[in-house]
Amino acid sequence: MAGNNFVIEVEKGKDASDGQPSIGPVYRSSFAANGFPAPIPGMESCWDIFRMSVEKYPDNRMLGRRQIVDGKAGKYVWQTYREVYDIVIKVGNSIRSCDVVEGGKCGIYGANCPEWIISMEACNAHGLYCVPLYDTLGAGAVEFIICHAEISIAFVEEKKINELFKTFPASTEHLKTIVSFGKVTPEQKAEAEKHDLKIYPWEEFLQLGENKNYGLPVKKKTDICTIMYTSGTTGDPKGVLISNDSIVTLIAGVKRLLGSVNEQLTMKDVYISYLPLAHIFDRVIEELFISHGASIGFWRGDVKLLVEDIGELKPSIFCAVPRVLDRIYSGLLQKISAGGLLKKKMFDLAYTYKYYNMKKGRKHGEASPICDKIVFSKVKQGLGGNVRLILSGAAPLSTHVEEFLRVVACCHVLQGYGLTESCAGSFVSLPNELSMLGTVGPPVPNIDVRLESVPEMNYDALASTPRGEICIKGNTLFSGYYKREDLTREVLIDGWFHTGDIGEWQPNGSMKIIDRKKNIFKLSQGEYVAVENLENIYSLVSAIDSIWIYGNSFESFLVAVVNPNKEALESWAADNNVSGDFESLCKNPKAKEFILGELAKTGKEKKLKGFEIIKAVHLDPMPFDMERDLLTPTYKKKRPQLLKYYQSVIDEMYKSANKPNA
Repeated sequence: MAGNNFVIEVEKGKDASDGQPSIGPVYRSSFAANGFPAPIPGMESCWDIFRMSVEKYPDNRMLGRRQIVDGKAGKYVWQTYREVYDIVIKVGNSIRSCDVVEGGKCGIYGANCPEWIISMEACNAHGLYCVPLYDTLGAGAVEFIICHAEISIAFVEEKKINELFKTFPASTEHLKTIVSFGKVTPEQKAEAEKHDLKIYPWEEFLQLGENKNYGLPVKKKTDICTIMYTSGTTGDPKGVLISNDSIVTLIAGVKRLLGSVNEQLTMKDVYISYLPLAHIFDRVIEELFISHGASIGFWRGDVKLLVEDIGELKPSIFCAVPRVLDRIYSGLLQKISAGGLLKKKMFDLAYTYKYYNMKKGRKHGEASPICDKIVFSKVKQGLGGNVRLILSGAAPLSTHVEEFLRVVACCHVLQGYGLTESCAGSFVSLPNELSMLGTVGPPVPNIDVRLESVPEMNYDALASTPRGEICIKGNTLFSGYYKREDLTREVLIDGWFHTGDIGEWQPNGSMKIIDRKKNIFKLSQGEYVAVENLENIYSLVSAIDSIWIYGNSFESFLVAVVNPNKEALESWAADNNVSGDFESLCKNPKAKEFILGELAKTGKEKKLKGFEIIKAVHLDPMPFDMERDLLTPTYKKKRPQLLKYYQSVIDEMYKSANKPNA
C-alpha cells in the first residue's frame, strides 16, 4: 500500500502453500506505531470502569430519562454516578439473596432504560454473566437463550413480562426469579407462582437485599462478563463470550484513537441511548461514556418520538445504524424539495461549494462557515444543535448518504466496522478524511489485521489491489462461542479471527468491505456468483430501496426481489400515464420492465458479465423486515428465510422467464 498514511506493516505476507490460501501482510494502525495502548491503570474489569468513574465523578449526571407529567414528556431527570452506584449495590445484594452466586447467568430483557444499565452493573459487581435477551432474533430465541445459557434470574421490562411467560414451561427448568423494571399485576404473580417462580416489581426487589452485605468477588481480566447472542443468518443464535479484557482493551484503543485525531471524549459529552443495549455496538459505546464520567440519556422507546427526544437531550455524540441515517437523509431531501425551487437551488449551490472545498482537503468546519450558518445550520438543529460526531455501524452505509451527511450535518460523520466477536469497532474512518468515503477506515489501534486470499472467489491478498477475507488478532476478540467449541475452531485459527467478510485495502490504508465469503453460489453453466457484491452494485439504482438476488445451480440466470422506492416508482408512473396506488404499481408488468431496465443500465455501466444481469424481478411494496424474520437485528439479509418466504414467487419468475420467447 504505497503512500498510505494510516497503517503500518508489521509482518510480511506469504504465498499459498500445501493447499493453504496465500495471506497478505499484517497491518496495524499508525496510531499504534510504538505499540498498542497500555491498559488503563486499575481498570481490570467492566466493574472497574464504573467504580473508577464513581470515585472520580460522583456528582456528574450519569443516567437520564424524560419526566412524564399528565401524559406529556418534559425535561430529562438525572441520576448522578453516586446515586446510580448506591442502587447498583442494592440490586447486587438482592440478586445474591436469591441464591445467585459468582458465575451465575442473569438475563436482561427489554428496551434501553436506566434499570437496564443498573442491572448490568450489578452483574459486573458480582462477577455474573450478563445475558441480554431480545425477541428480534426471531421466534423462540428468548426461550432458546434462557435454556442454552441456563439463566436463573431475569430482569424484564414491564411490557415484556407476558412475552417471557410464553417461554414457559421450557425455560422454568433454569429460570427461578423474574424482576420487573416496573410493576407486576396480580395475574402475572399468579402465573409465575404456578410455575414455582418468584416475581418482583422493581421497588420490592430492591428491599430484598436490605441489611445484607455480600462481598464483591475479585474479578480478573479473563473473566467472562457477558454472553451476547448473535443471530448470524442461519441456525440457532450463537452465544459470544465477551471477557472483561475485550471491553477494557477496546476502551483503551478508542481513547488512543480519539486523542490522536483531537476528538477526545470528556465528562461533558452527552449520548442518546436508543440502539439496543442487547447489541455489542451500543453496549461498548455506553461503557466508553461511563469510563469518561459522561452522561447517557434514554429515548422513550418510540422511533417516531426519537427526533423529539434528541431535541430535548441535545446529545454531542450520535450513533446510528444505516437505516436511521437513511431515514434522516430521505426526510431532509423531502424538506428541501418542499421548500420550493429557489431554496432548493440555494441548497444545491451551497452543497456543491462546500463539498468542493472538502475535496480539496479543507476540514468540514472550515470548508464553508457561511453555508453552514445560513443553509446547513437547520440540519444541525434537527439533531439537537450539539452533535459533533455521528458514528454509523452494524451494516454498510450507502456512500451517497455518507457524503451528503458529511457535508450538511456540520459534524464528523464516521463509518465503523466490527462484529460481536471482535467486541464491536475494529475499523473506523477518521475525521476530515474525505478519501475514506465508502470505506470503514483503518484498524483501531489495538488489533492486527491481514487479508487471506479466497481463490474460489478470485480474491488475492497479495495482488496489487489486495482483496481477501478480513482476519483480526488482538485482545478485543471474543473467548469463543458458549458450548460450541466446533464453531469456535472454525473461525479462530492460530489466534486469528476469520470474519467471513471480504475486504479490499485502499491505497491510503483504509478498508473497504466488498463482499461476504459464504454468499457465493454456482449457476448451471458453472459460473460462480458473489451475490453480496452484486447487491451492492445494484443498490446504486436510485429507483430501488433494497434488493435480494437469487440464483442456483439448476438455472443459468439470476432473479431478484426488489423493494422499489415509492417516490421514484410513482414519479415514473405519472410520467408514463400509468395509474394506480403503490401496491398496484408493484404488480404492474410495465413497472417491472422499468425496474429491470434500470437494473440492466447499472449492470452495463459497472461492466457486469452477462450471467450477472438480472433477468426477472418481483416488486414487493413491503420492505424486508425483522417481523417476517427476513432480516437480522443488524439488517443483514437472512437468505434461507428469504428463499423460504419468496419460494413461490421465485418459482414463478423462473417458470415465466424460461418459457420460449419469454
